[in-house]
Amino acid sequence: MPPRCSVWCRCWRRSRVFGFGAATRIYLAVGATDMRKGFEGLYGLVRDRLQCQPLSGHVFLFCNAQRNRLKLLVWDGSGLWICAKKLPKGRFRWPQPRGGELKVVLSQEELAMLLGGIDLSQARHRPWYRSQIDSDEVGADRINTA
Repeated sequence: MPPRCSVWCRCWRRSRVFGFGAATRIYLAVGATDMRKGFEGLYGLVRDRLQCQPLSGHVFLFCNAQRNRLKLLVWDGSGLWICAKKLPKGRFRWPQPRGGELKVVLSQEELAMLLGGIDLSQARHRPWYRSQIDSDEVGADRINTA
């Protein structure tokens, strides 16, 4: 029988189903979003509120005011995807931005932890070397987990 995997491992495997590449950015929209919004509504939020290109191939996350539902919008090259998750009980621990930013950039690991119920403000990065994707935008929008 295989050894039991931690929550993080199970979440990481689930998030890898989407097959995001290393250059794919994951943007989390700060604040509540009306979960009745569909393709056009979320597309407009990405373009107008987050000031991003919805057809860029990057991932955009939105949650409701109660933090028990989220939607993910992503362009796969041939069409838009909306994925939704509803928690029967409990809440997502939505990261808070530094300052008045409208979006926060997450890593794939942070997305897996968020979807797995881990509070990112309590998680710590170990001090080993990790190469960053070359982008001023990514570095400026990272959440502070130190």
